[in-house]
Amino acid sequence: MSNQETRSANNYQEIAPHLSLRIAKVPVEDTLELRHAVLWPNEPLSYVRLPEDDAGHHYGAFLPAIDKPVAVISLFKESMPTSVAIESAAASEGDTPSESAARFRKFACDPLYQCQGIGTSLLQHVFKAASSELAVNVIWCDARLSTSSWYGKRGMIPFGEPFYKGSVEYIRMRTDLRNA
Repeated sequence: MSNQETRSANNYQEIAPHLSLRIAKVPVEDTLELRHAVLWPNEPLSYVRLPEDDAGHHYGAFLPAIDKPVAVISLFKESMPTSVAIESAAASEGDTPSESAARFRKFACDPLYQCQGIGTSLLQHVFKAASSELAVNVIWCDARLSTSSWYGKRGMIPFGEPFYKGSVEYIRMRTDLRNA
């Protein structure tokens, strides 16, 4: 199936009227170029291909007359990190964090289209998809510390200690989808 057929076959699409934005599931291959260019341009393209990508749900944000996504994000059903899962289970009696969490990764928006609401629309779409399609209550990510305030403005809160991937500092962030 071609990439265009995959996009057309998707039932879960969304239009953001203020931008004529279309959000659709895409094959992982459609995310790699943008992931690479935005997140890790000094690494080889293979650096942004995750071993778990084949089990993920990948989304692209499209503008009219542009056949490539201008923003991408990948979603995985994945439990919270162990220490947080134990705290969460104790706090919510009976809710099993390993069965009710999803993680998004490799979120990238072309710099030409940043600050236009595209990333926010894509993130909100993924929150809805995580809740409805994956039946999870919590979504989390490893956010670059430099972008953590952006996530905070969209309802995510930091947890855990900062850490590094290479020379880039990260913090984990999460949100409870029942309150989103």
